[in-house]
Amino acid sequence: MKKFIAIVLFMTLCLAAFSLVSCDRKQATNVAPPEEEQSTPKEYEYVQAYDGSEVTITFYHTMNKTYQGVLDKYIAKFNEIYPNITIEHSQVGGYDEVRDQIKTELTADNQPNIAYCYPDHVALYNVAEAVVPLNSFIDSTLEVKDKDGNVIEILGLTEEQKADFVEGFYAEGAVFDKGGTMYTLPMSKSTEVLYYNKTFFEKHGLEVPKTWDEMEALCKKILTIDKDCIPLGYDSEANWFITMCEQYNSPYTSNEKGKYFLFNNDTNKAFVKEFRDWYQKGYVTTQELYGGYTSGLFTATTGKNSYMSIGSTGGAMHQAPTPVDGVYPFEVGIAPIPQVDPENPKAISQGPSLCIFENENKQEVAASWLFVKFLTTNKAFQAEFSMTSGYMPVIKSVSDVPAYKNYLDGANGTSKITALAVKIGLENSDYYFVSPAFNGSSMARDTVGNLMQYCFVQPTDNVDALISDAFKQAMTACNNSLK
Repeated sequence: MKKFIAIVLFMTLCLAAFSLVSCDRKQATNVAPPEEEQSTPKEYEYVQAYDGSEVTITFYHTMNKTYQGVLDKYIAKFNEIYPNITIEHSQVGGYDEVRDQIKTELTADNQPNIAYCYPDHVALYNVAEAVVPLNSFIDSTLEVKDKDGNVIEILGLTEEQKADFVEGFYAEGAVFDKGGTMYTLPMSKSTEVLYYNKTFFEKHGLEVPKTWDEMEALCKKILTIDKDCIPLGYDSEANWFITMCEQYNSPYTSNEKGKYFLFNNDTNKAFVKEFRDWYQKGYVTTQELYGGYTSGLFTATTGKNSYMSIGSTGGAMHQAPTPVDGVYPFEVGIAPIPQVDPENPKAISQGPSLCIFENENKQEVAASWLFVKFLTTNKAFQAEFSMTSGYMPVIKSVSDVPAYKNYLDGANGTSKITALAVKIGLENSDYYFVSPAFNGSSMARDTVGNLMQYCFVQPTDNVDALISDAFKQAMTACNNSLK
């Protein structure tokens, strides 16, 4: 009965959530979080060690055929250890299609065992209490045996495996409640970096900006060199707003009941006002205002162009200009994004994680955990998947893989730009942060991105009043989404 009530509640909240505007990942999870606040990690009551029995595990993801080739190779290696665990995986579509299909299947208790996910997705799934808390698995000392009774490994993570994760990536798994319940492990990640036209910078003696003040001065100088350009493109308005909140240590959202939306404050209004001024002066544009990813502006060799672009490491291949007769028009440099305080740097963490769904067959849950553990802690898989996909690996020990070391050593700003982006991202892994995830966090993300656009372009004789009113309306929209 409890599960039936949870599913009915889930269906009702889904209808409310998905009627709202989604964020740029289309994660419409805008419903009120559960009433109770967790003070300790939620335990999983029925942890079992896999006993070697035959089980079939379904895995939903977004991988194309090339990525699936890597996955299949390592499923075969996993089956050398666990021959009775069959992994059936499928590309459901994009991340929103994965979410939508699981949302539908949860109402019929027909969900997969494992899925690619973002934090917002997990918050939605947990309206139906559908995602397995991982703390009990992570800390388990149960022995996993094969069908002949031979010990294969410990069910949980060793201290070495826990320490091997990139801290910022691992921390994302515990952003769902105050108690630190882990609902995900990181699969592959990206962050934002500054792409710049290294050839142009060297020709004109320009320094790569380390702070936003330096960026402003640089944009002004670039316009004196090329008055027809837009010096800087920033792909995600939402990421920009959220990152500035983190860099200023200014409130954005929280998991505290009744205090979910905190972004309406003077510090945040001030940086929006500052960046509006940049836009009005022609220093910067964004994906929505430009009408496409700003990499298109950055790589342009005719017409309007830019000399810097802030975008994802996962999209690095789009930041390289097209070679003509084998020659690149310019070389790309990559650096960390500018900071408010270079001594306390912050950059957003993005990319898919893995969650496990509830199932009455506890051997399926245990087998699912072993496969998730394998994908996230196997350094050979993490290295090869990174080299194939352009995402960053989530564990540090990939540096021990000779092929991966060669991959990073060969990085450059032309034909090997993807490797260069990954290399810069890994070198700055201490920067990473994640925001609280709750049913309503996607509404906040979507809203602050729209707020940035509106404040940049709206004509006014009173900028302060315009921005203040925009923030009030944004807060009202977020709070109304919970009703």
